[in-house]
Amino acid sequence: MSIALVILAAGKGTRMNSDLPKVLHPIAQAPMLAHAMQAGAALEPERTIIVAGHGAEAVTQAVADIDETAEVVLQTEQLGTAHAVDQARAALDGFEGDVVVLYGDTPFLSADTLNRMLEARAKADLVILGFEAADPGRYGRLLMQGDSLERIVEFKDATDEERAITFCNSGLMACGSAALFDLIAQVGNANASQEYYLTDVVELARTNGLTVTAVSCDESETLGVNSRADLAAADAVFQARARNELLDLGVTLMAPDTVYLAFDTYIGRDTVIEPNVVFGPGVTIESGALIRAFSHLEGCHVSRDAVVGPYARLRPGTELAEGVKVGNFVEIKNAEVAEGAKVNHLSYIGDASVGKETNIGAGTITCNYDGVMKHRTEIGARAFIGSNTMLVAPVKIGREAMTATGAVVTKNVEAGALAIARTPQQNKPDRAYKLFDLLRAKKAKRDKGDS
Repeated sequence: MSIALVILAAGKGTRMNSDLPKVLHPIAQAPMLAHAMQAGAALEPERTIIVAGHGAEAVTQAVADIDETAEVVLQTEQLGTAHAVDQARAALDGFEGDVVVLYGDTPFLSADTLNRMLEARAKADLVILGFEAADPGRYGRLLMQGDSLERIVEFKDATDEERAITFCNSGLMACGSAALFDLIAQVGNANASQEYYLTDVVELARTNGLTVTAVSCDESETLGVNSRADLAAADAVFQARARNELLDLGVTLMAPDTVYLAFDTYIGRDTVIEPNVVFGPGVTIESGALIRAFSHLEGCHVSRDAVVGPYARLRPGTELAEGVKVGNFVEIKNAEVAEGAKVNHLSYIGDASVGKETNIGAGTITCNYDGVMKHRTEIGARAFIGSNTMLVAPVKIGREAMTATGAVVTKNVEAGALAIARTPQQNKPDRAYKLFDLLRAKKAKRDKGDS
């Protein structure tokens, strides 16, 4: 059976107190909507429909960045969850498969749970996702009769006996497309909020002679995000899960709680991560690498046995080959560093290539930006770049070439050559004494005037 996802992402999220649409607030440096879409993608859907409303332009752009095949439909008025799903009616006209309704602010659904919902759909017309709540609070309760879901009762309408039920409604459901939209067409808004509630389809389904059941999942999978506190809690849940997965895969985290991971961080086994390391999006670390303390990595690839840090920054486009060493207070951006090369101290390497076994001296800078355009620096294999060298791009340094300490290199250096590019030193006898006397006199005059 073909699957269509309908993901509700139209809410403003008033409690977030933000101009940013709620579903675009990040968890592990990706919009929570991206997590919801990724969860749904486990079903290999034929269609993915995002229902946007508040901040629709920003949501639409984010959807395009996440999955260019997904479609966005607009809910121009927020008239309830059934009304929101109904906005996908036209987009799914003629679709004959199952519709799975998800929420853009529920990021932690597992593939197993979604597949169990579809398995249940083979036996029932409508499937609701529920969970056993540790504190049921004001959740809607699912009233079951064996495997049959009789109805959903909202907390405010529940008796004391019904409020004692801990099996609660997540709001997620699966149903055949035609049946779902037929049921939604029957939903009314005769309630205090005058909204069209998706939960009403359960009672309507039974009235129409359809079978309804519920599938249970762990409460953590249904965690919704409605406030900044919820967002922080969701991020903490993600981090704890991701760290535990890395530990199980054979990665050493010396102080797990201090390592911050992005939604797509990949780290190979036998890699060691020291404390206080931050991973931004798009990082791949191969097996056996060492990432030392207080380093920040984003959009980069680190090969086997490389060493990064401490206090290193790898920016997008960085490629480190096997055995590369990047040391303290080094920043690398959009650059390839070949096998065995070393960039150990206080250097910036940007828009560059560094050859095999080359040594970059402390304080070296590739001067890649002229104020308008970026330019590349190419350094050959086994070159030696002296400390405090300024490489003014575009420039090429040949294999086994050298630059003298303090050189400002503006011309290509051929293989095996030594480049010396600095003003000759001059020593002026007794000039330091005279200069200090002059400066002290100026200071005394200034201090007297201040008093």
